[in-house]
Amino acid sequence: MKRNLSSFAHPVCATLAVGALAVLSGCSSSAPLFLSDGRATTLVQCPVGSDSCSQQASASCGGAYDVVRQSSASGTLSLIYACRAK
Repeated sequence: MKRNLSSFAHPVCATLAVGALAVLSGCSSSAPLFLSDGRATTLVQCPVGSDSCSQQASASCGGAYDVVRQSSASGTLSLIYACRAK
């Protein structure tokens, strides 16, 4: 019994498409993490030595925010913050 390649192409393409969709859905942004008091956290990154991260946090929160965690590596400052309750 002879089968041509086209009879296998459709199931293979369908399998690859489903697999690609699964992989791409894993790359989507994740839900924000929340503090125990229910406030959402946000991560911003900026060059070490600049005040860009604090400016971004302040602008996003309309002023006051709490630093949850701050770290630096390879010249980049990572700031996780939560806006203060109003």
